[in-house]
Amino acid sequence: MSQQNQFSASDVEVLERQTVFKGFFTMARLCLRHKLFAGGWSKPIFRELFERDHCVGVLLYDPRLELVALTEQFRVGVLGQQQSPWLFEVVAGMAEPNELLEDVARREVLEEAGIHAQELISICDYWVSPGGSSERMYLFCAPVDLSNAGGLFGLDHESEDIRLHVLPEQQAFDWLDEGRCNNAATIISLMWLRTNRQQFL
Repeated sequence: MSQQNQFSASDVEVLERQTVFKGFFTMARLCLRHKLFAGGWSKPIFRELFERDHCVGVLLYDPRLELVALTEQFRVGVLGQQQSPWLFEVVAGMAEPNELLEDVARREVLEEAGIHAQELISICDYWVSPGGSSERMYLFCAPVDLSNAGGLFGLDHESEDIRLHVLPEQQAFDWLDEGRCNNAATIISLMWLRTNRQQFL
């Protein structure tokens, strides 16, 4: 049986907000309180919030040739771990203020893959890490021609260095099962494709 949320944003009171860092991202420190399931209000709580604009991810899929394209690029968040900090990912990028999600998707596909994406199929959207980040990811699948795709892409002024890999869809699914694709957007996108690929037949 479905349940409605008991509370809404009006059941949270922000007592103080301070920007503690502002660079490529923003970090804020909040003092807040919220209503409790048992009744009444919580004591004041301090939380750091990593603020980031909404992001878009796009899985490039060629249904005719049964090919998938994934980007490979350096990710600082993986630095110092046992695995390589170069990850296999779907095309992705941040939205500018008031920019339509579909426009973001098409812009990023052109910048990171050199492809003009026409059709976009919505996969899902989700909060990336809601315990401490405002980032929300919107995922799409773009049916495209990958017969001549691949190569090096990225914008110099954004310090992007991106290699686009084109591989058979079964190899992409094998990479998923083997853990080679181990970031949320790519995992969700490939799982969606494996479940929904029949709609392209």
